[in-house]
Amino acid sequence: MPGGSRGRESGRALLQAWIVVALILAGVAMVRLRLVDLPLDRDEGEYAYFGQLLLQGIPPYAGAYNFKMPGIYVVYAAILAALGQTPTAIHVGLLIANAIAIVLMFLVGRRLIGTLGGVVAGAAYATLTLSPRLLSSSAYAEHFVVVPVLLGVLSVTRASGRPRLAALFGAGALFGAAFVVKQSGGVFALFGLLCALTGAPSHLRRRLAAGTAFVVGALAPYVALCLLMLLAGTFGSFWFWTFTYAYHYGTGEPLAQGVKNLWTALGLILPTCYLAVALSALGLSAVAWDPVTRSRFAPVGLLLLCGVTATSAGLYFRHQYFILLLPAVTLLAGLAVDAVTRRPAMRAAPTLRAAVAIALTAVPLLHLVYLERAILFIGTPRQVGRALYGMNPFPEAVEIGKYLKDRTSVEDRIAVVGSEPEIYFYAQRRGATGYVYTYPLMDPHPYAVRMQQEMIREIEAGDPRFVVYVRFWYSWLVRPESDQAIFRWFDEYQKRFERVGVVDILSPGQTRYLWGEAAAAYTPATDRWIAVYERRRAPAANERTRP
Repeated sequence: MPGGSRGRESGRALLQAWIVVALILAGVAMVRLRLVDLPLDRDEGEYAYFGQLLLQGIPPYAGAYNFKMPGIYVVYAAILAALGQTPTAIHVGLLIANAIAIVLMFLVGRRLIGTLGGVVAGAAYATLTLSPRLLSSSAYAEHFVVVPVLLGVLSVTRASGRPRLAALFGAGALFGAAFVVKQSGGVFALFGLLCALTGAPSHLRRRLAAGTAFVVGALAPYVALCLLMLLAGTFGSFWFWTFTYAYHYGTGEPLAQGVKNLWTALGLILPTCYLAVALSALGLSAVAWDPVTRSRFAPVGLLLLCGVTATSAGLYFRHQYFILLLPAVTLLAGLAVDAVTRRPAMRAAPTLRAAVAIALTAVPLLHLVYLERAILFIGTPRQVGRALYGMNPFPEAVEIGKYLKDRTSVEDRIAVVGSEPEIYFYAQRRGATGYVYTYPLMDPHPYAVRMQQEMIREIEAGDPRFVVYVRFWYSWLVRPESDQAIFRWFDEYQKRFERVGVVDILSPGQTRYLWGEAAAAYTPATDRWIAVYERRRAPAANERTRP
């Protein structure tokens, strides 16, 4: 029977699609596994240190502060608990999250476009999230935001037309979880809410019930988080950092500077992925010339709007922010291939249709991979780290952390004066201050001076055994208007310590490490150096009484 034949053909096509997805996952894993030993950058170091504290029973915003939501710290704590407290474990966790997102992209694309569109969306997401231009070898929060967002998209679109309040509540909770991982992820709740409202029957009461169920679900993770912060006794600090200070941080960039930031980011990102972006642009244009695409475009267009908004948060346009735009971009690529291969000439020639689909998908994606081959396939983790992050002291932090860990006990405290939280993670020692970043101390907001004073008080009260001073501009981002009090304080405070280590970054391939007496007498040759100080020991009793 024709219906049975079509069912068998559909099942065969689906099996083939899953085989392609599996091959994509295997290819991505091969690339990512090569770079799992990449040293952590600052954001990863922050998340890892907070995760370490969580595993020690210390709640967020008690022993360390930052303006990000604590969901990403919980994710990192789970990775560290399951896989170990190493950069390798963190990057394996990223590999797993990325694989889940690739599968979810296929499923979302299949639901919104069709099986072919789903395969293209999954392949495009897999390739673009390998792009070094998006710093995608690092386990940024955006990778972990995409997972609940895509799960939420699947849930809310599945409920469309026959909404059950429990299902809508669950879908809302997934979008709420994305917000708890990172604030910008909350933008995607707009997608879920509009789907919940338009998917409900036209009766006003039912639409209100559907919308209410979704909103309550979306708020539930945040409400639960607030209750946990209250029980932990850190709600005041949590509120200040994630809302009061986060507001100033998110609104501090003028529009003109935001445009410059966007132009700079696109100028660095597009040179290797312009063909993939062109494919997505073709999908967007299909709305004008293909009626079927037009009928399918609403949810993709809404995701695009949410992705643009999330990426634009604060107008900083940092490279990893564009990961939040990829679900929509890759679905547009799926729409493009689907629309082209549905042309009458293609339907009449199945072999030609398959060839065109493969060519349209493979050429732009493999072009990106080819252009980035040095990083994806050739460079060592250290070389890749330098290519991605320049002279930032991320490889050096590994050695500094090991030095501190070997010379301290668990009870000892250390302090890093600078924005290198990864040192705390490598040392596996608690900080004498909660200020793991010194950027807020330099920023033009009303709390900068107070923060400097608080960091100083915490360090002096914490009486650290070792202090690490980072003399590196990118670890401070000092502005002309920045208050310099903390530098004047440290000039005096360091006199209580002996300099026992100096790390001088001479070039991308050469770093000079000096320890002990050699460090005390060394004059750095660059303005990219880190000094390690050890607290001077109090004189013995017989020395104090000696005439």
